[in-house]
Amino acid sequence: MIRFILAKLARAFLTILLVVTFAFVVLRLSGDPAQVLLGPDAPQDAVDAFRARWGLDDPLWQQYLAYLRQILSFDFGVSMRDQSPAIDLVLQRIPATLALTVPALILKLAIGIPAGVYAALHRQSVADRGVIMMSIFGFTIPSFVLGLVLVLVFAVRLDWLPSGGQDSWRHAILPIATLSIGGIGILARFSRSAMIEVLGQPYIRTAMAKGLPWREVVWRHALPNAAVPIVTLIGFMLGALIAGAVVVESIFSWPGIGRLIVVSVANRDLAVVQCLLLVIAASMVVANLLVDFSYGLLDPRLRAKPAH
Repeated sequence: MIRFILAKLARAFLTILLVVTFAFVVLRLSGDPAQVLLGPDAPQDAVDAFRARWGLDDPLWQQYLAYLRQILSFDFGVSMRDQSPAIDLVLQRIPATLALTVPALILKLAIGIPAGVYAALHRQSVADRGVIMMSIFGFTIPSFVLGLVLVLVFAVRLDWLPSGGQDSWRHAILPIATLSIGGIGILARFSRSAMIEVLGQPYIRTAMAKGLPWREVVWRHALPNAAVPIVTLIGFMLGALIAGAVVVESIFSWPGIGRLIVVSVANRDLAVVQCLLLVIAASMVVANLLVDFSYGLLDPRLRAKPAH
């Protein structure tokens, strides 16, 4: 078990290092922050002073080593635009993003998994066909299209809900619905497929042949074995929630980290973008670590397999 945990932690550290390196290189190659923040008509002396102030005139490898030293000392840099610590700007936006992503994830789990399990236990029924149609809808429609449709229907046509902002709980309904509807359908379809596959296994037929009640067969034998692939999908969904927040927060003018990413990238605010990507990568790595550890709890055989 210790080797299992150490191997996962080593992979997590390597993943974060690769994300940090990729973000650093791509941001430096994507444009000059001095030209964006000072404007194309800024005098050359001002541009040179700006680059010297932020270390942009150093060789790329020196900038990279300096950035790594900053991270190791928990210094995430200062915003070129606001002159504020980058980590403070990010931490200010996290609660707003969590106010959307956490309810959206809860809705996905609370509706998607039971719907998929119910459909698997009632194959070829009206409920089963409804789950299949819902999953197709959720899988095919992009989040930005869904968000615009919800705004058009419930904010413009019916005037039931506000189209954007963060003034009350009513402002969060449409963004949360946009983040959760697609995932509910996907999770329901995946849960249905996982349950159908497990229900066809020989040990399920053996349990039924022993005369065990159907409810006990489902809860004690089918669901725990179907949970492993479902947990894998949930791990991917955690990352998709962060990516979806970038689009949804832009559509609904929600002041979270997704909107901060868009603004910071447009302004080439390197420290803020790097800090955001580091926080997002760390959160996704932690989520995947929790998924990996849950594998060991759900199926002890996985702990015995050597990590490659």
